[in-house]
Amino acid sequence: MKFAADLAPFVGTAAACAALSVPRATYYRHTKPASVSSIKAPPAVSRRALSPQEQHDVMAALNCDEHADLPVRQVFACLLDQGVYLCAIRTMYRLLARNAAVRERRDQLRHPTYKRPELRATAPNQVWSWDITKLLGPEKWTYYHLYVLLDIFSRYVVGWMVASCESAELAKRLIGEAYERQGITPGQIVVHADRGASMTSKPLALLYADLGINQSHSRPHVSNDNPHPRRCSRPASTGRTSPTASAPSNMRAPTADPCSTGTTTSTTTPALPC
Repeated sequence: MKFAADLAPFVGTAAACAALSVPRATYYRHTKPASVSSIKAPPAVSRRALSPQEQHDVMAALNCDEHADLPVRQVFACLLDQGVYLCAIRTMYRLLARNAAVRERRDQLRHPTYKRPELRATAPNQVWSWDITKLLGPEKWTYYHLYVLLDIFSRYVVGWMVASCESAELAKRLIGEAYERQGITPGQIVVHADRGASMTSKPLALLYADLGINQSHSRPHVSNDNPHPRRCSRPASTGRTSPTASAPSNMRAPTADPCSTGTTTSTTTPALPC
């Protein structure tokens, strides 16, 4: 556009625009100063708009202690019952949006965003994961509970137990025996589990504190934060394959008492009474 403006006094505006392939309308638009009419005026304020004082009164009525936990429509109805009309419901929502206050006004529990548990093991006996799986018994309405304590680095079953019930004392015994058998030192290992009753029980928490074990739990209402022991015990719980064929070599189905505990060998010993 600058070249066209420099060339126009010598050859004329039409010839300069034709030589530079610049539309003359574009040339005149850029060289002419903007007129007052082309400047957009601010939108006109409606005569029915609320004044700043009226807007302040509406926000004060919405945020007072009596109406702080009520939805806008209920606040509007309460004000009408008192013989007070401030503005329309839509205007109340508009004022709340302008003040970044459009949200659930009722006093409800808000769940925080839980951090995903990320545990990394670079050697054995750094991170253990355990779970309890219900197994079908030989008769209808009979079940056994399989406790599996797994090292997530080597996938080695450091301890397992089959019992007729789910108990925090049995879990405490299983983890305590595996801790001593593997020669774990305080602060060496992290034990991960879901948020079941036995996993979050007080006896187990006291055991972790006494032995110096760091505990980790799955996020609430998340079913896939503890996949390692679930994958190990799934064939036994579904019955698709035999536990002897699907389980690791150090985890065999018990052949004696159905309430028994296993170690890294095939030896079975009686468990605590349920």
